[in-house]
Formats: sequence, structure tokens, C-alpha cells
Amino acid sequence: MDDLPRRLAGFVGAGAVLTAPADLAPYLLDHRRLYQGSAAAVVLPETTAQVSQILSFCNAARIPVVPQGGNTGYVGGATPLDAGSIVLAFGRMNRIRAVDAANFALVAEAGCTLAAVQQAALQVDRLFPLSLGSEGTCQIGGNLATNAGGTAVLRYGMMRELAFGVEAVLADGSVLSQLAPLRKDNTGYDLAQLLIGSEGTLGVITAACLKLFARPRTTATAWVAIPAPAAALELLARLRTASDDQLSTLELVPDAALRLVLQHVAAARDPAVTASPWYLLVELASAADRDLDALLTACLADAAAAGLVTDAAIAASAAQREEFWRLRESVPEAQRRAGGSLKHDISVPVTSLPQLIEQGTELVARLAPEGILVAYGHAGDGNLHFNVNQRAGTDALAFAAREAPLRRAVHDLVARFGGSFSAEHGIGRLKVEELRRYAQPAGLAAMHRIKQALDPHGILNPGKLL
Repeated sequence: MDDLPRRLAGFVGAGAVLTAPADLAPYLLDHRRLYQGSAAAVVLPETTAQVSQILSFCNAARIPVVPQGGNTGYVGGATPLDAGSIVLAFGRMNRIRAVDAANFALVAEAGCTLAAVQQAALQVDRLFPLSLGSEGTCQIGGNLATNAGGTAVLRYGMMRELAFGVEAVLADGSVLSQLAPLRKDNTGYDLAQLLIGSEGTLGVITAACLKLFARPRTTATAWVAIPAPAAALELLARLRTASDDQLSTLELVPDAALRLVLQHVAAARDPAVTASPWYLLVELASAADRDLDALLTACLADAAAAGLVTDAAIAASAAQREEFWRLRESVPEAQRRAGGSLKHDISVPVTSLPQLIEQGTELVARLAPEGILVAYGHAGDGNLHFNVNQRAGTDALAFAAREAPLRRAVHDLVARFGGSFSAEHGIGRLKVEELRRYAQPAGLAAMHRIKQALDPHGILNPGKLL
């Protein structure tokens, strides 16, 4: 191990191997500060060939390798556990290799930030629709490895649906390259899809061919007050039908979340609609020159007549649209500033959301009386961030002690609805035991066999996912 930095420098150059404690520190602490890791070195490759050499060497020497993108994950999936491991960080692999507007495709290296990919698409009058709060920092390799979701899944899908294929290096250093923008390819197992969402445990993604879409020319955005979550389901159906599926966003925000944002985020502005227990952030988008404001106004008026909407404000300018989005995107920040919170990233079939919220509210009242439920998120695709914030003036230790029993109760409830305890943040280190508890035995056994086949020495991101 004393010779490890020199050996690694032989592949990437001495300046691309970090070993000083101060240099290592940013790579060893996860985004939520739940895990403090340890590693022998951080290596910054610049090419796929270098990644291949590194993995071949590490596989032979049985050195654990932890791929890391922007380190914005919520489950500790990119934090090294072993002091003898190396972190493979992709900040230098940040090139847009190709943009093919005619094919609606783009090839980006793993270290490109999501924002850089979005901008590259806009430069050729196209859209890359993945949208996350961390898009200025998170990297495409991490987005793929965790099958990232975000606010536009309702219309465009998760990362699995936004990639034609990937380039990846397997544990033994061999390179798998599937970067052609093919929409039809039935030539055996879909290895790219196997690697997407595998959290760096089966191979290291180094580049991807991503799907682009027509850039929206018009949008219509509204902050909508609704009486109950059940109204969101009916409004979802009405909006999809009336707009010919031009609905890109349907985000559910409880009044508790709005109050936190207005209290703790200085830039937040009250949406100026009648107070309600629940709100929706709704957005339509079209590549055609359509009067979406009129369409949205008419649809919301009909919904109001049916008792589904109690008030609404339609953005009259780009600035007001940004204000509405700020209210939604500032919820995590407001929760952090408000104090402790217990977090759950869950999904159920969309039609089960009202029952989930109703029964989950009862669970929180019974199992975490020091907390208040802040259930918000992607109602259009059934994914809620089912978080519980500590009430002011309650005991912090007592509240923290509620975490384990509440998590079990919430996840058991989700399972009864046929849902998932990890909708978009992955398994990482945080949810390994949850996967063992809730996965189907046959499926979990198959995952272990696949891991053994592709990474027989277990060097790729050990301790994560499985």
C-alpha cells in the first residue's frame, strides 16, 4: 500500500492522485454528513483508457474502488468504507463528445455536470429533461448509476429512459461501449440497463449516449390550492387529457412545507393564493406555439367548478414562474434550517397516494408525536419525500429515537401498497438492510449472482446496495 500512489500515478500522472488528508477530505464525507469514510487515495482519471488500467490493476491487487461523481447522493453510495480503498472521481472526464441534433442524441462523459449537459442540448435547440435541485453539481455518471429521477419523470421518465446506451469499464478492466443512438436493438441482454441504477457495483460508467427532446417553446405554470391529495389525482387525469400529455410537472406541496419555506428561505415569496392544506405546482410545456396559459386556465376553472381546486395563480411572467419553482425546490433547504428531520424516499402506485398520506399521517402522530409530517414531491409519478420535521420546543433526543420504529412502520405501509422504500435515491449504504428485508428472495439472489459474475473479487463499491 505504501507504493500505491506511485503505481496509480503511473496511469494518470502524479498530479491526479490525491493522498494528503486535506485533499482527501471532500471525497470522504457524504452529502448529508451521515457517513465519514476513509481511503488510501483519490484518483482523477481523464480518459476511459485510464479507468480501464486502474480497474485492471485494482482487480488484480484486490483493491476496493469507489466511483464518485458530484457526491450529491442521499444514501452514502459514494462514500468509501475501507481505508485501503481508492475513490475514482470523475471531475476531469467532463467532455461533451458529440451532439447529434438530427438524431436527438448527445454523448457525454461521466464527469459532465447535469447542468452542462442541459446547456449543450439547448445550444442545438434541444432539451435534456432531467431536472434536479443539485443539477449544477451532480454528474451524469452518478445520475446514471443511481437512475436519477427529479421533477420531470411524469413526462420524460427516469434516467433509464433517457439513455440510449453507456460506455463502462468492468471490474477486470474490460470496456463495454454502447454509444450509438439506436432506438431499436434486440441483440441479447440489455447490459446498459443492467449498469444503470447499479450504483457502481457492477461496472464504472465513463460515458453515455443520452436522449434529447424538442425544446419547449411555450410553458404555463401555476400554483394551485387543492382541498386534499385525492383532488391531485383527478386533476392529473384532466390535465393530461386536456393538454394531449403536455403535462411535465405535478408536484404536491403541503401547507406545512410552504410555511417552512416562507419562514426559513429569504428569497421565497408567498404565492398569493387562498390558504389550503395542500398545493400543487403544475407546469405544461410544448414545443409548438400553443396558448398553454389559456388551456391551463380553462382546465383549472373546470376543476374548480368540480370542487377539485379552491384557488390558483398562473405565472404571468418568467420571474413569477421562478418564484413558484423556488417554493417547491426550497423545501429541502427549509427543512434543514428548521431543525432535525426523519426522511423517507417512497413511491406507490399513483392511485394509492391519498390512502398512503392518510394512513402515514396517523403513523406519524402515533409513533413520532414530536414531529410534523412534511410529505411533498412528485405526485404525478407516485413518489413522495415522506419527511417528518421536529416540532419547535420538543426534545431532540426523543425525536431522534423515533427514527427506527417510524421507518419500519412507513416502509411496511409502503410495502402493503405494493410500493418502494427507495423511489429515486437508491440503496447505497443507508438502505442495505431495507433491501434485504423487502426484496423478493429470488430477485435478491439473482442480484447476488450477477454481482459475483461481473465482480468476482468484490472490488466495485463494496458494502453498497448488496
